[in-house]
Amino acid sequence: MAQNETTQHFCQRIEVKQTAGRQQLGEFAPEFAHLNDDVLFGEVWSRNDLLSLRDRSLVTITSLISQGITDNSLTYHLQTARQNGITRTEISEIITHIAFYAGWPKAWGAFNLAKNVWADDVEGEGAKEEFQRSIIFPIGQPNDAFAKYFIGQSYLAPISTEQIPFFNVTFEPRCRNNWHIHHASNGGGQMLVGVGGRGWYQEEGKEAQEILPGTVIHIPANVKHWHGAQADSWLSHLAFEIPGENTSNEWCEPVTDDEYDKL
Repeated sequence: MAQNETTQHFCQRIEVKQTAGRQQLGEFAPEFAHLNDDVLFGEVWSRNDLLSLRDRSLVTITSLISQGITDNSLTYHLQTARQNGITRTEISEIITHIAFYAGWPKAWGAFNLAKNVWADDVEGEGAKEEFQRSIIFPIGQPNDAFAKYFIGQSYLAPISTEQIPFFNVTFEPRCRNNWHIHHASNGGGQMLVGVGGRGWYQEEGKEAQEILPGTVIHIPANVKHWHGAQADSWLSHLAFEIPGENTSNEWCEPVTDDEYDKL
């Protein structure tokens, strides 16, 4: 994401949906089910403008492990943490860190669940290093400043900060940014150039377009769109912000799994 994207607006608030309370306790404890589904998840977890879903996952799994809770609730929140962008390498380091403060046996119990949740994740640092060797631009650092606008892990590397600033943006498999709009009253927009791997670019109301090394995507101003990696591939692309008048960026709703999996 380039410099203009520090202007953070939302088309709509991201709502976290939960139905487990009503499904499991709806008849036996309807008020508890309501508090679980509507208050805890529907209100607290949905305050993503104050704390990102990734951060809330980190806080939650730390709290559960510290209490020695290694049942289905921890499994659920580990799965959610993965969906919210916490990688296999990160969860390993997180649990190791927790072990020194919460206790070694609790960490062992958490690791037994975590390794199953990330069992099919063959990415890790080895895959990142392998992908880095396949491209000429650096992958850069985790894109933490914009993590709440992404599903999955992305990375950002500034390539040039003079004349026309541009960045190399890298997405792990299945990672994609939210729908967003580059606003401008004149000029503006964005250009993407594929660097490595395979990905998708899609404008609202149109079919998705594949991004391959050398693919050039011209994104007009005021057009709602998203881009990200394919399910089985990393993606790197250069991102150029096109100069314009009265430019700003508006972040919108996430690209759902249903939308993404149709590709």
